[in-house]
Amino acid sequence: MAHVEMQAHGDIIEIRLARAPVNALDPGLCHAIVTAVQVATTDGARGIALTGGPSVFSAGLDVPYLMSLGGDREALMHAWTAFFGAARALVGSPVPIAAGMAGHAPAGGCVLALCCDYRVMARSPDPAKPFRIGLNETQVGLVAPEGIQRLLRRVVGPHRAERLLVGGLMPTTDEAHAIGLVDEIGSIDDTAARAVAWLQGLAALPRQPVLQTRAVARADAVEALAPEHVPLDRFVDAWYSADTQAALRAVLERLGKSR
Repeated sequence: MAHVEMQAHGDIIEIRLARAPVNALDPGLCHAIVTAVQVATTDGARGIALTGGPSVFSAGLDVPYLMSLGGDREALMHAWTAFFGAARALVGSPVPIAAGMAGHAPAGGCVLALCCDYRVMARSPDPAKPFRIGLNETQVGLVAPEGIQRLLRRVVGPHRAERLLVGGLMPTTDEAHAIGLVDEIGSIDDTAARAVAWLQGLAALPRQPVLQTRAVARADAVEALAPEHVPLDRFVDAWYSADTQAALRAVLERLGKSR
């Protein structure tokens, strides 16, 4: 399957993001995530491990691709619709999903992780360059839709979410673990295995009680991404604002210098 790789660990299926170099989320990768989740659950998976990396779990939306669309509003709407389709496939999965993050997870990468039941994140081998996770939208001139803000609030609480969102802050792995944004810390080499192990622990419990309890507990997460909480028309309107376009062009310039 293009852009993702699937591997069975018994009755746990690993879906590995595989769009080099940083798993940037374009429509192709987003559609591949949806399809992989459908295939895994149809084939009887007891759980799904969503993994990526090393060094970058997912860099979020593919900004160079989105900027290349220019004024093509329909294409931009298609790209954002595909992204939220992937997020809804994860949050609405009928079986538990654990994210194994072997690196950075900014913006859209963080959203994918928030849609999962459990998050394992690697600690960088270089303390001077820690891995980070968060919703840095304000730093690039965007406003995270209400639905995404709800996902963050349900994990870290409203006050802390406000601080993170308004400042566009990106906690390190250890900081994220301390506030509950990350459930477990691993190394680059074992985040996938730890995610699988957590899922295997759930799979060993009585199946229907786990799934029914999970459905009740996660109803607010599913509701967060209902269309009324993700008004894409307004989001796309804001995308074309002068402030946002200037910030996005600055992002492109930084990306160009880093290559």
